[in-house]
Amino acid sequence: QVQLVESGGGLVQAGGSLRLSCAASGSIFSINDMDWYRQAPGKQRDLVAVISSGGSTHYADSVKGRFTISRDNAKNTVYLQMNSLKPEDTGVYYCHANVVVTTLDEYSYWGQGTQVTVSS
Repeated sequence: QVQLVESGGGLVQAGGSLRLSCAASGSIFSINDMDWYRQAPGKQRDLVAVISSGGSTHYADSVKGRFTISRDNAKNTVYLQMNSLKPEDTGVYYCHANVVVTTLDEYSYWGQGTQVTVSS
């Protein structure tokens, strides 16, 4: 069993910054891609950023130049630094990871989500 626990959400004014963290724990052998998604009220869950185990990154066009995804493989933790926040960045942010567990099977896991609210 693997758990993903997010932290760092909150309320911030437009133009401000927040840093989200997501720590994975449990029967982990290794972690492949780690991602952040967000879901605005009444909308689908969309990919925000991806980071591979080797550190390659990909961003949604809407956050390029403002958000930075990073990871600490020793801590099984992924981060999302969000700068120049806009009201349209508001939503629930979910961490996701493709985890190889100790049986060497790969599974997909989600965190519980953390609310980010950007006021205008």
